[in-house]
Amino acid sequence: MYSKIWLSKPHFDNENFDIIKKTIVSNWVSTVGPNIASFETSIERILEHKAEVVALNSGTSAIHLALKLLEIEPGDEVLCQTFSFCATVNPILYCGATPVFIESEKETWNMCPFFLEEAIKDRLKKKRKPKAILVVDSYGMPAKWDEILAISQKYEIPVIEDAAAALGSRYKGQMCGSFGDFSILSFNGNKIITTSAGGALICREKHVKERAIYLATQSKIEGVVHGELGFNYRMSNVLAAIGLEQLTVLEKRVQQRRENHFRYQSLLEALDGFELQEEKNTDFYANFWLNCIRIDTSLISKSIILNAFSNYNIDVRSLWCPLHHQPYLKGTLYYGDHFSQRLYDTGLCLPSSSNLTSEEFHRIAQVFTTLLK
Repeated sequence: MYSKIWLSKPHFDNENFDIIKKTIVSNWVSTVGPNIASFETSIERILEHKAEVVALNSGTSAIHLALKLLEIEPGDEVLCQTFSFCATVNPILYCGATPVFIESEKETWNMCPFFLEEAIKDRLKKKRKPKAILVVDSYGMPAKWDEILAISQKYEIPVIEDAAAALGSRYKGQMCGSFGDFSILSFNGNKIITTSAGGALICREKHVKERAIYLATQSKIEGVVHGELGFNYRMSNVLAAIGLEQLTVLEKRVQQRRENHFRYQSLLEALDGFELQEEKNTDFYANFWLNCIRIDTSLISKSIILNAFSNYNIDVRSLWCPLHHQPYLKGTLYYGDHFSQRLYDTGLCLPSSSNLTSEEFHRIAQVFTTLLK
């Protein structure tokens, strides 16, 4: 039996975990402690001091807090990228608001500026001005931020950037996670660096950060007095200690993921029937958290490929199913040309761990060459 090759597994290498031992010994093992502020400051430094960071227990919590800080309420509409994981849209529903789904464009697979503006114009005609735009840097590929932000400014609609998978990616030299009025990161176990579970909310002003921390700590004023409905969303001091060590190897992890991409590039350019997602020009610098392909299904079916990788115990998964086609979201508003459905029908994510070995890559390559024979 082959050993498992995972899609994206945690990577701990030569980090110094003395800080974690000291944290346990110090008894700072709750959602308070010195590591949390240090972790936030370290992320702010990585984002080149363009942001204020709040460490939280998940990226989903970060999106929810961003929506609450924008005062999204029942009856409000939020424009949301349809090509994404369900955690992007679920916080909209937590707020009682209505998602309006926007299709992706063909170069980055992220929110299409044309359909975004078409949706805004149509909602305005119906006297339903959207309250926010929720854009994803899918699989670590930056969105077309110049165009999206121009539309945001034109119609005065704030942007939330879901950069859950894009830490270390850049658009025109600027770090992903620093484009939205609010941005979010994830440190889940499968992300480019991990705290096992966790995320961060990124905002632009100190007083907004303070408000976010207040809401994330049950809106506590003092003692057992709470000013309003709050949430238990703060990151643990223990997880922040893990994060501090993981941040020291972030650039190394980005380079390792990009090296995976170049290996796939060399492999697939010699094979007919597969198109690898690429940076279309020098504006885009992706961390290639996951390497993704589209299949020419006239040559080979997606199901045959999935079965072949499964037989070799290799974790390969479909690209996202469009959110507006999810069973619990059917019938929601949608603007687009169904490109994300074609991505789902023909697309796969390939193993992309930063500790993917040469032997593992060789087994992956064997599957491709065997399939085409």
